[in-house]
Parts: sequence; structure tokens; C-alpha cells
Amino acid sequence: MIKTSRLVLKAYEPEDQESMVELLTNDEIKKTFMIPDFQSRADVIALFKRCLEFSVSGQHYERGIYLDKKLIGFINDVFTEGNSIELGYVIHPDFQNRGYATEALSAAIGDLFQKGFGEIIAGAFENNTASCRVMEKCKMTRTEREETIKYREQLYHCIYYSIKKPE
Repeated sequence: MIKTSRLVLKAYEPEDQESMVELLTNDEIKKTFMIPDFQSRADVIALFKRCLEFSVSGQHYERGIYLDKKLIGFINDVFTEGNSIELGYVIHPDFQNRGYATEALSAAIGDLFQKGFGEIIAGAFENNTASCRVMEKCKMTRTEREETIKYREQLYHCIYYSIKKPE
């Protein structure tokens, strides 16, 4: 568990299911975070259960972001290679523009450096200026890595930021 001045980052609890369903099916979130198209509510719940398992397994970096014990977002690994880890993060639209994403990502970066990672990477669609600003506030710098990703039948230009563990 990680505590910041306003937030807690920790493993999910089974009672977080409805809050996570809301995050995973929110139309605003789906515009900027790649979430599968679910065929049924059961599919969403199955993904939550997998995330719940990941969050307690130690095999993945999967944490809920909590404000006053309410799940308002999550941060998770996209991939890990050597001592580098790529993260994705989400804050529910009702809680955006209050610094929560910056606070959560900054805390996760510190935690991952303590766990031995040497580089933290995150990416965003180029037009997602809010997410790019979050990464910049966390002292991440834009890298040369860019790619075009097809998501929901549209092409998006994705840019990446990283931060290396201080020597």
C-alpha cells in the first residue's frame, strides 16, 4: 500500500467491482485509454477479477487509486522488460483536473524505483495533452519512441515519456 497526501494506491478489494466496472465502461475513459469492447457485463466482471488477481499476485504492477476509500482510478503495467516497466493509468472523469493522476503516477514511480526498476515508461495518444502534462509534471521526458496504433477503428499517434532512476 502506498499513501500520498490525498490518495492510497493498493490492491483491489472484491467490493471494488462496481467502481471498476464503471471505469472500464466509461465512454470518456475509452477515448484515451485502450479498453476492450466488452460483449457483456460478464466480460467486464471477468476482466476485473483478472485485475484483482494481478493486484495481489506480485507478478504485475496493478494498483487501484483510492480517494477516501473510493476507487477513482487505477495504474497498471503494460509490459516489463529487464529493469524497465511501462505503465498505464486512469482517473475517473469526475475526479480529473485535480492533480490526482500526477500524485498517483509520481507515487508509483517512486515505488517502482524502490522495487529495483531503473526506467519507468508511459505513453499517451498525442492529442491527450492532459496525460502528457501529467507525465511532464512527474519529471518524465518525451522519448523518440512513437507509433501509430489502431484503436476503435481509428488511427492514433502515440508518444512516449520516460524517467530513469537517479544514480
